[in-house]
Amino acid sequence: MGQFSGKVVIVTGASRFIGQAMAVRLAKEGAKVVVADIRDCAETADMVEAEAAEVLSIRADVTVESQTLEMAERTVERFGRIDCLVNNAGIYDGLVSKSILDVDMEVWDQVFRVNVKGIFLCCRAVLPAMKEQGGGKIINTGSAIWLSGNPGIPHYVASKAAVTGLTRTLAKELGQYNITVNTLAPGGTRSGAVVNRDDAPRSIAMPGRAINRLEVPGDLVGTLVFLSSEDSNFITGQMIVVDGGTALH
Repeated sequence: MGQFSGKVVIVTGASRFIGQAMAVRLAKEGAKVVVADIRDCAETADMVEAEAAEVLSIRADVTVESQTLEMAERTVERFGRIDCLVNNAGIYDGLVSKSILDVDMEVWDQVFRVNVKGIFLCCRAVLPAMKEQGGGKIINTGSAIWLSGNPGIPHYVASKAAVTGLTRTLAKELGQYNITVNTLAPGGTRSGAVVNRDDAPRSIAMPGRAINRLEVPGDLVGTLVFLSSEDSNFITGQMIVVDGGTALH
C-alpha cells in the first residue's frame, strides 16, 4: 500500500508529457487518479491501471466552468472525495517566438484562458468538496521562466507569473479550511514521444543550468508527491522551483 492509499487526486492536462508522468507516479503511490484533459486520456488511464490503481478519465476543457464543475462532481460521485488537485493543464507547445508588436491577441487571450483562468475555475470547482471534508491540497504547475523573463513569449511568461500570484492569494484565503496551495515550477522540460520513458536522453547540455542536462518530467514527480502528501501540511503559498539550478532566487 502506498502513502496515498485511499486518497483521490485529479490531474488536469494528463493526456501526455508532464501530466501523464504525474498521474502515473501518483498511481504508484496508491492514489485513485482522475485524469482530465481536453484531449483523450486513454493512454494515461491505461498506464494508471497498469499500476493497479483506480482511474477515472474525463474529457474537460478547463476554460469552461460547466466542464470543471462536472469534473469535480463526477469525481465525488465515483470516489466520494477530492484530496488533491494538480492543475497541470496549460499552453506552451506551439507558441511561436514573436516580438510584442507581433503577438496575436487571440493567442494572448487563449494562453491566459488556459494557464490562468483554467486554474482559477478548477480550484473553484473542487473547493466545496475540500471544505466539506476538512482540507485538501492544490498544486499549480507554474514555471520559473518569469523570474528572469524570456523575450518572444511575453504571454506565456506573464501567465506563469499570474499563476504564482493566484497561488499566493488562494493560499491566504483557503488556509482557514486546511487547504494548502503551492506552485510547482519546472524549467524547460523535454516534451515528445519519449518524455515519460526512463531512457529519455538526459545528457544534452543546457547552458546556464547548474545540473547541466535536459530536464524530463520524471524530475518533477518526486516534488509533486511531497507537495501532495501530509509531509507538506505546513507549506502553502510557495513556489518550488525544480529546474536543475537555472533560476536561482
